[in-house]
Amino acid sequence: MEKEVMSSLKMAGNILCSASSFIRKCIFGVLRVGPIPNHIAFIMDGNRRYAKKQKLSHDGAAGGGGRYDAGFWALMVMLLYCQELGVKYITAYAFSIDNFKRKPEEVESLMASMLEKFHLLDILVKRLAVRVHFAGNLELLSNELRASAMELTEATAAYSKSVLTICIAYTSRDEILHAVRESCEQKRIDLEFDNDDDNEIKLMKVEKNMYMAVAPDPDIIIRTGGENRLSNFLLWQSSRSHLHSMWVLWPEIGVWNLVFAILNFQRNKTYHLEMKKKEKEL
Repeated sequence: MEKEVMSSLKMAGNILCSASSFIRKCIFGVLRVGPIPNHIAFIMDGNRRYAKKQKLSHDGAAGGGGRYDAGFWALMVMLLYCQELGVKYITAYAFSIDNFKRKPEEVESLMASMLEKFHLLDILVKRLAVRVHFAGNLELLSNELRASAMELTEATAAYSKSVLTICIAYTSRDEILHAVRESCEQKRIDLEFDNDDDNEIKLMKVEKNMYMAVAPDPDIIIRTGGENRLSNFLLWQSSRSHLHSMWVLWPEIGVWNLVFAILNFQRNKTYHLEMKKKEKEL
């Protein structure tokens, strides 16, 4: 009797899953009639509030990784949805330089969780043919975590179906400072060896040295958790981006949240095109 009940529940689950998949494909088909963003960036806010809501530990105590697990799988789900829709570039704000100011045990727990997730991410992205890129001051990470990030970057370098950029040990101010320093150093070397007689540093050179040079400027920046600020994220790249804030906490984000964000973007697409045209004319 128990086996029959379990079998019936499994069958019902499969039917519901198939129905959900069919509905999603229909909705995505309607969305694709309009313009689909090429690049969506996520500010993954609300993990700590989710932990409090679910009574998960905030530090390195047992069970403390639950909120990180939920946040990781939320990102994987968004990656799958974006790939299904045809969004090529996905960027996630995973860890700010400012987050190093949190309690040491919390930072340590998060770093340990990241290392674990990198190994799992390696398996998943290879199946999806996703190239992984890390943006940020990786020198601030532990040797083990930095090496794991570099290995994952190299292992997926040949993939081109989608590009997932994970911003870790990142702030936009640090990115701009890094780009300016690198540009000045390159200009100094060129002048020293007579490779260039122009003292001016071109804007193109600065942008080439940005951590985010691997991806175009985001079409949409989605922030969960109900806040309406960028929090030092992609300040250089977001002048023409559509900003979309939602109250849902990051681990709880779902397909409908993504759908509404893209519909909102499509509704305002004309305005963004006009802004791009005016900028080119300047």
